[in-house]
Amino acid sequence: MGDVLAVDALPRQVAPMGEIVNLRGVRRQRDRQAQALAAADNRSRHGRTRAEKARDETEAARQRAILDGARIEPNAPPPDSEPSGA
Repeated sequence: MGDVLAVDALPRQVAPMGEIVNLRGVRRQRDRQAQALAAADNRSRHGRTRAEKARDETEAARQRAILDGARIEPNAPPPDSEPSGA
């Protein structure tokens, strides 16, 4: 029985204690990170910057002005004729 080592004869390796973690907090943090990733993805897919929105609005206003300037009224006399009644 001399060949068998006793358990007490082996050197003990003490593992460092792990940090105590509240699992609910970890779960919430993981969910917040997932939501932040989804929000970033949605912003890149659907979002426009303020400058892009302003540029599009001014372009739309310019297009409306051009269209209104070229409008032909159905009952209006041609612009080069003189008014009748004078």
